[in-house]
Amino acid sequence: MFYWLYERMLLSQIQDLPRHICFMISSADLAAEPGKCLEVTGWCTGLNTILAHRPTQAAAQTPSAIQGLTFHITQLSPDELAHALPEIKKISSVARLVLHHGTTREISGTGLEVVVAIGKSGREEITDCIRRLAENGIPPSEIDEKTLESCLTFRYDPDIVVKTGGDHLTDFLIWQSVYSELFFSDINWKYFRRVDFLRVLRDYQSRIRRFGK
Repeated sequence: MFYWLYERMLLSQIQDLPRHICFMISSADLAAEPGKCLEVTGWCTGLNTILAHRPTQAAAQTPSAIQGLTFHITQLSPDELAHALPEIKKISSVARLVLHHGTTREISGTGLEVVVAIGKSGREEITDCIRRLAENGIPPSEIDEKTLESCLTFRYDPDIVVKTGGDHLTDFLIWQSVYSELFFSDINWKYFRRVDFLRVLRDYQSRIRRFGK
């Protein structure tokens, strides 16, 4: 009962949602609770629906909504991957799943775009961009931020990056997340609840984003 009341209080305080959220998850976290990604996806689609029906949101020209969600998972062993994939692919039942693992990219489902990137490295992504620019014969004088960004695999900037548990951040989205807000939760992924997610969103909307200025 207490958490239900606390959730309602938190939800009433949330007015602005981040456009894109990135969760960074360790392989141990995923192994402990492989179905949590689907659960978090459901929280996001549910919040979009709830806020869209608020009078202030309905009247807004651009209602606040979560437009994208990313789960980055550190490298999985073949056995871990075989165990996790069926649970991850269930996301396509409630959202549009874009799954990256190894050299494979799979797309299924419709709705909120949810990217699951397994074992992807930000440094490798930047290296691949530079290699493609060199292969295409782009003169160094013509290379700027927009040119490099056009070669990225993941072409979006998360508004907030969330890390649960005690592990450090990875280098995933190292270019894209330079101006992202960071949120560290001491709660392990397995025990991460909707009330904890709402606390993340409340904290996010209270921050003044400066985008490096």
